[in-house]
Amino acid sequence: MASLNYLALDLGAESGRTMLGQFDGERLQISEAHRFANLPVRLPDGLHTDVLRIWAEINTGLSQAARSCGGALAGIGVDTWGVDFALLDRQGGLLANPYQYRDSMTDGILEKAFAIVPRRQIFETTGIQFMQINTLFQLLALKLRGSPLLEAAARLLMIPDLINYWLSGADGCEFSIATTSQCYDPRQGDWARSLLAAFGLRDDIFPQVVPPGAVLGSLRPALSEDAGLAQGIPVIAPACHDTALAVAAVPALKPDFAYISSGTWSLLGAELSAPSINAASLEHNFTNEGGVGHTYRFLKNLTGLWLVQECKRAWARRGENLSYSDLTAMAAQSQPLRTLVNGDSPEFAAPGKMPERIQAFCRRTGQPVPESKGEIVRCALESLALSYRWALGQLEDVLSRRLDPLHIVGGGTQNQLLNQLAADATGRQVVTGPIEATVVGNALMQAVALGHLASLDELRAVVRRSFDVTTYDPVHSSAWEDAYAKYLKLKA
Repeated sequence: MASLNYLALDLGAESGRTMLGQFDGERLQISEAHRFANLPVRLPDGLHTDVLRIWAEINTGLSQAARSCGGALAGIGVDTWGVDFALLDRQGGLLANPYQYRDSMTDGILEKAFAIVPRRQIFETTGIQFMQINTLFQLLALKLRGSPLLEAAARLLMIPDLINYWLSGADGCEFSIATTSQCYDPRQGDWARSLLAAFGLRDDIFPQVVPPGAVLGSLRPALSEDAGLAQGIPVIAPACHDTALAVAAVPALKPDFAYISSGTWSLLGAELSAPSINAASLEHNFTNEGGVGHTYRFLKNLTGLWLVQECKRAWARRGENLSYSDLTAMAAQSQPLRTLVNGDSPEFAAPGKMPERIQAFCRRTGQPVPESKGEIVRCALESLALSYRWALGQLEDVLSRRLDPLHIVGGGTQNQLLNQLAADATGRQVVTGPIEATVVGNALMQAVALGHLASLDELRAVVRRSFDVTTYDPVHSSAWEDAYAKYLKLKA
C-alpha cells in the first residue's frame, strides 16, 4: 500500500505536540511537526488549563503538518490526560476556562463525598480508583462552592472531546476518556446516572459515549483551508486518553505482562478483558479504565516523574538550567538508597518548591536530608522504583497471577537509571520502548479505524516491527529488601 500520513495531536501534562505517523503497511515512522509548552495558568479563582492557547497551538500544528505532508492526511486523532473537562453553553460556546486537576478546590473533597455516598457504593458503580482530582469530585467541589457554571452548562466535554468538537463539530465523549471521570458505569455501559443524581449533579450535560476508533466526522472546512490541508480529512477518536493509547502500543508477545506508562504520572497495571470490580480491587484502590479492542486497563496511578520535573523547574527559576540528562547523571553518582519519600503523599501534589518539600519530608521522617541536586533526584527516582514494586505486588495479589515481564513505555523510558532501578526494585525483567508510545498508539488506532489494520494484535505487530526495545535484567541485592521495608513504613 502507498504510505499514509496520520496526524496525532498529543496533549500531555508538560507539553503538546502535533506528530506525523507515516505508515507503509508494515512499519510506522513518526516525526514531529510542532511542539509547545502546556502549563496551567493561575487566575484569582484558581488553576486553569489554557485551552485557548492550546487551540491556537493546534492550529499552528495543523499548518506545520500540512507543509510536511503536502496537505494530504489520512486522519487526525486527539489524545490528552484524563479527568479534566470543559463546560459549554447552549450555543456550543465555552463558558469558562476549565479548571486544572491540580487546583486546590478538591482538597478534602473525598471525605465530603463519602458523607453523601459511601466509598464502596461509588466503587461498585464505577470501578474507578479514588483520587480527589477525578471529574466526579471536581464537579462536586463546584457544586459545593455554589458555582453558577453547573446550572448554565448545556454540555460537558472532556478535554480531548472539546478539541474534537472544535475540529469537527462532533459532540460526543470517547469511551477511554469517559471512564477516567468516575462518572461512568462500565457494567451498564452508560453514564452512572443514579450516582450523579445522588450527588445532586445533572446527567443531561453528559454526551453520548463513542467507542475507540470511531470516525467522528471531517475536519471543519475553514480549518482545512486555513492550514492548507485537503478537505474532508477524517477526525478520529483513536482512544482519547493518552494512557489507553500508550498501553495499546505495548509490544507484548504474551498476555500475562504488566505495563507502566511512564511520564509525569506512572500508570502501572495489566490488560483485562472485563473490569475487575471487587473487594480486593477496592481495598488496593485499583481502577478500571477503558482500553482499546474491548479491553480494560486495570491499573494504579502513581506519582511518576512529577517530583523530578518540579525540581528541574524550581532550579531553572533560580537560573540553573539543567537538562534531565544532567540531573540523572548527578543522581547516578550519588549514594544509593540513602533517603526515600512517599511520592504519592498529598504534600507533593501541588507545584512549587519541590526540592525543599523533599528535604522537609526526609527531615520529618528522621532520614539523612539530601542536599545536592544529585541526592535529591536519586531519592525521587529510587522512591519511584520502590513504588513500582509496591503496586506490582498488589496487582498480582488481586489478579492471583505473576506478571512478567514489566513493559515500560513513554517518555520516562529515556531515563536509563530509572529503568535499571525499576528492574532491581521489582526483581523483574524490564522491557522499555517505544518512547513515543502514545503517539504510536494514536496513529495506529487511526489505521484500525480506517480499516488499514484489523485488530489490536496487528497493531502491536507493527509496533514490534517498527521500534527497538531495550531490556534491563534485575541485579538482586539485600539492600533493596531493606529499602523496601523502609519504604513500606513511609507509605504507612
